Amino acid sequence: MLGFVPPLPQQPGRPPSSGHMIVCGDDALGRRLAVELRFIYGERVTLLLPPGRDANNPETPLTQRGRAAALFGRMSAAMNRAGNGNGATGGSGDTNAGVEAVRIMEAPEPSDDVLEEAGIDRAAALALVYDDDERNIRAALTARRLNPRLRLVIRLYNRKLGQHLEELLDQAAAVAMPGIDPALLDASTTVLSDADTAAPALAATALTGSSKIIQAEGLLLRAAERPPPRPGERADPGLCTLALLSSTTNDPAGAEGSDSSGDEAPQLLPDERAVADSAGRGTVVLEAISRADPARPATRMGGRGAPLAQIFSRRLRWSALGFALAALALVVASLLTTEDTALHSAYLTVLDLLGMNDPAEGASPARQIIQILSGIAGLLLLPLLIAAVLEAFGTLRTASSLRRPPRGLGGHVVLLGLGKIGTRVLVRLRELDIPVVVVEEDPEARGIPLARSLHVPTVIGDVTQEGVLEAAKIYRARALLALTSIDTTNLEAALYARSVKPDLRVALRLYDDEFATAVYRTLRTAHPQALTRSRSVSHLAAPAFAGAMMGRQVLGAVPVERKVMLFAALEVAGHPQLEGHTVEQAFRAGAWRVLAIDATPPADRNPDLAALPPFDPEGDTAPPPSGLVWDLHPGYVLRAQDRVVIAATRRGLAELLRRQRSAVPGR
Repeated sequence: MLGFVPPLPQQPGRPPSSGHMIVCGDDALGRRLAVELRFIYGERVTLLLPPGRDANNPETPLTQRGRAAALFGRMSAAMNRAGNGNGATGGSGDTNAGVEAVRIMEAPEPSDDVLEEAGIDRAAALALVYDDDERNIRAALTARRLNPRLRLVIRLYNRKLGQHLEELLDQAAAVAMPGIDPALLDASTTVLSDADTAAPALAATALTGSSKIIQAEGLLLRAAERPPPRPGERADPGLCTLALLSSTTNDPAGAEGSDSSGDEAPQLLPDERAVADSAGRGTVVLEAISRADPARPATRMGGRGAPLAQIFSRRLRWSALGFALAALALVVASLLTTEDTALHSAYLTVLDLLGMNDPAEGASPARQIIQILSGIAGLLLLPLLIAAVLEAFGTLRTASSLRRPPRGLGGHVVLLGLGKIGTRVLVRLRELDIPVVVVEEDPEARGIPLARSLHVPTVIGDVTQEGVLEAAKIYRARALLALTSIDTTNLEAALYARSVKPDLRVALRLYDDEFATAVYRTLRTAHPQALTRSRSVSHLAAPAFAGAMMGRQVLGAVPVERKVMLFAALEVAGHPQLEGHTVEQAFRAGAWRVLAIDATPPADRNPDLAALPPFDPEGDTAPPPSGLVWDLHPGYVLRAQDRVVIAATRRGLAELLRRQRSAVPGR
């Protein structure tokens, strides 16, 4: 797919300059992060890759080094075209002038010697984005020992372990550097998960009209995708328009544009004139902002029924109810035809049902008839008890097995792949109470225990084989999410699913933008009435990792077709584009927009805006009010002590951080 790329020189003898950044990884995220830092932020980057071919893509003819070189070559060519063409905005051109190319090193492990050769002692930041958590932890401990002042960005799937590791490494930095500024210490170690970053966006992609949620200090920013309005209708602008999509009233599917799509790409952060001139286009708008409730209990994802409903079938429960009503009717009849008390009538009826009572030879005809009917009902009790025992035994035996898709299931989402990404997406979909059927080839995959515990219907089999998607009831599904790590497998599953159900909504995980564009155009031509979306996990996650390496907190990334819009928290001080300007003047179309201001005094601010403010949910006091002010007056003048939440493009955020870096003396 990428073609032949000649190998780059190893360059072992060239010492890196101070203040450069090191990226260590073994998959697409490492390569994409190096591209983000080099071509978006203009940083000097050293990329450390394992030798040999990509372990996640053994069929590719290119090695890790060759794939990285091919990606850098395409990005460099794109940057040159952008700088020399007429489409350059703001006269920025190539923002990487004077910055040397990415230095690529190969080593099986990031050992002491390898990190020292990469210039760890003079580096500004180190990103450890290996797919293996253990390798990232070992390398982080080594790097912190070699350079206590180093900013670390670590990729970990285990969130709880990541919190402990972040505290441990920050404590190590504080011990090595007594008296360090707490603000700098907070940025010294950042633990992120690409799965957590991409899962909400991938889950939302499978649902028509769904919203993307970003959390900031207990508040929820809701970015909602609005379809193109019908003729004569006017789209709801929400609080503000964040993006103009490529979809129009005449072409609801759009072009699924990316950064390299030119005029077909979506327009991020448009100004009022562009919004007014784009009537009939789909939009992404900022909706009403609600408060996150920390006291809200977690959604029960294992089913809402009682325990009996999980043990006994519905047919058996109805049979037991019928028997109980018959027994109650016999008790009432005995009470009405005899002069016995209610308790004695119930006692005699139970004895008759169990065949333990004496024959009523000298009793009244009514009593004899009731005894005969009780005996007949008692005969029905024995098979009912046997069925209950067998069903309970079968339920206990299959409690540890995977659930099969039930009959009559429809309107569900078929999820392919239960790796790191698929597992997080499964959790997200179940939190939204969306029915899911999972298809996974490996019975020992990471997410299989989770699917078993959540009682999610699961099909074990190769999705490329006939009958597997049919077993997942694809012909009655609402959407297909193909999230395996192999692009061709995702494409093959999508094509086969469309042959079964042509109008099926499909979302694919595809790494390469050019490949995704070709796939989209082909599927759109073959099935013009069906919606097709493609997303790259590394493309969604890389901006958050890059922002963390620059020492800034990226609250979240919202996919806009195959482009990404970032929400970040910034201090106004040191940003000449913001400081001393009004909110209206600080807005730059296509680059950034100020959404909120943190009115909390600097000494009392929460350093992590993405975290919920601490409070006792069981107490009588309400959660503390958020210091974020969202209804900003356009004439408010931004001060140096303000902290703002902005929506920005990748290049817009990079420009803000570059300007701040150049404004700081000594850098």
